[in-house]
Amino acid sequence: MPKLRTIRNIDEATWTELKSLAVRNKVPIGVIIERVVKSYRKNSEDNWPKILKYGKIISDKEAYEMHDFVKKLRKEPGFRK
Repeated sequence: MPKLRTIRNIDEATWTELKSLAVRNKVPIGVIIERVVKSYRKNSEDNWPKILKYGKIISDKEAYEMHDFVKKLRKEPGFRK
């Protein structure tokens, strides 16, 4: 017999949707939760390499220009240091 688990902090609408998904797919709620976890894990892990390895969004020249501009702004009166 499978162990009984308690899931806390699930609002009524989410719980109803979870049960509805299980009924529509003719599987136990545990199977739906397992699929959600696998999907979440896959989607959250796959995006970081793409984000971290993405090329530059501005050129080095533009970056230096922005840096110099910010330096000038910070010298103006009223700017917090």
